[in-house]
Amino acid sequence: MFGNYLIGLREGLEASLVVCILIAYLVKTGRQDKLPPVWIGVLSAVVLSMAFGAVLQFGSSQLTFEAQEALGGSLSVISVGLVTWMVFWMRRTARHLKTELHGKLDAALAMGTVALVVTSFLAVGREGLETALFIWSAVQATGDGYNPLIGAALGLATSVVLGWLFYRGALKINLAKFFTWTGAMLVVVAAGVLAYGVHDLQEAGWLGGLHDVAFDISSTIPKDSWYGTLLKGVFNFQPDPTVLQLVVWALYLVPTLAVFFGLIGGRAKPVAGKPAAPKPDAAKPAA
Repeated sequence: MFGNYLIGLREGLEASLVVCILIAYLVKTGRQDKLPPVWIGVLSAVVLSMAFGAVLQFGSSQLTFEAQEALGGSLSVISVGLVTWMVFWMRRTARHLKTELHGKLDAALAMGTVALVVTSFLAVGREGLETALFIWSAVQATGDGYNPLIGAALGLATSVVLGWLFYRGALKINLAKFFTWTGAMLVVVAAGVLAYGVHDLQEAGWLGGLHDVAFDISSTIPKDSWYGTLLKGVFNFQPDPTVLQLVVWALYLVPTLAVFFGLIGGRAKPVAGKPAAPKPDAAKPAA
């Protein structure tokens, strides 16, 4: 449940911040009459996201076992790609998100009401579709009944409350640190979803190695135990993964976290406490 709560909180807070920025800008510039089109776009995006999740859930149940596994595995891989892109994009553009949205809103105001609806719809719809896809993939991975959905719903509800507090000015947190650490935790959750997606593709016959088990600690961590359920719900932990699952999990998690924290491809930081070398001319006395 915690993993899905984190997904709902992270994705929902991004959407809430977008809505707060759009509404606050219109209110501060005295254009409250343009709020209804913005809300129409936001609600349309929410309805589309919920419909997308319903189609994934009920549409997949009508397929054969092999088709369900192929669909689930493919969408799990796609959702991991989208979430990974979103995590890096938000960390890179979080500081400039407000300015970027203001520019888009000014352009939409100049174009008319339909442009306002489309702008707010796209701003929220992208987050909503990503959230629906990733939550569905996580629910399929955990297989824990309605608990993942409850966790995601609680996360979304928390994000709405936080967004309202941000708008009222009653809550101020370091968003850069928030998105950094929640992004890192989402990468860990995504690694488990990716491993589960690989297992689905193996069961569908798209990938080999289904019976090549890397290790089996089911006797130590039973799947039906409370701690096994906890590890499954948070990290999508599997006590008997295949070799391919383990390899894909490691190849995704380690490099992604290293790049995310700047350990690979980041700029070298100056050594603290080391005095800067004097310029050549600085040591020479004036003539």
